[in-house]
Amino acid sequence: MTAPRSFFIAGTDTEIGKTFTTTLLLRAARLAGLTALGMKPVAAGVDAAGRNDDVEAILAAGSFQPAREDVNPFLYQAPVSPHIAARDEGRPVDLALIGTAYARLASQADLVLVEGVGGFRAPLSDTLDGADLARALALPVILVVGLRLGCLNHAMLTAEAIATRRLRLTGWIGNHVDPAMARQEDNVRYLQEHLHNDFDLPCLGLIPHVPPGPGRDGCLDDIARTLHLPG
Repeated sequence: MTAPRSFFIAGTDTEIGKTFTTTLLLRAARLAGLTALGMKPVAAGVDAAGRNDDVEAILAAGSFQPAREDVNPFLYQAPVSPHIAARDEGRPVDLALIGTAYARLASQADLVLVEGVGGFRAPLSDTLDGADLARALALPVILVVGLRLGCLNHAMLTAEAIATRRLRLTGWIGNHVDPAMARQEDNVRYLQEHLHNDFDLPCLGLIPHVPPGPGRDGCLDDIARTLHLPG
């Protein structure tokens, strides 16, 4: 772990492990003695108790429990794209409100990790998307790449989209979401070479596939220690 700061966690797509990666980085920060909090500004889809799995995981991974509305200012009921859920509920995403919530979290911790929603350009409204959220917060970006078929194209296009918006892209983390992916090492080698050559982007760690079930939690500290945040 390096000096305390805040980062925006962007993903190459949905269901590629942004939340899992965020919680591991929070765990790594806590193991290093830092006070760390996560933030999921926009989430869609709740269970019978009105809770969202990603938000709950991020709350549980922090050093303490801050105000829930600061961690997740916009929670929508239906598990659909946020721009649809926000329109249906008549409650549009407000970037200024998110910025205020982030500032409150940042005043309480050494490190705040802000997780985006879906892929980097997932729509938040008819005029806003995840890229606008990242630009509004103006945080350095860590890119999470879901290691599966198609990830090379997704990673390069997402890195290009982030760089085009003049956001500081500081590193990438590969998450082995598909244990059956063919030629995993060759794909990782391509990403390491081309993300470095094209964007000066270092690999901050690789997360192995961790299936759900008994014993899962026991390995998380060891995985977290293999990850690091940029200086």
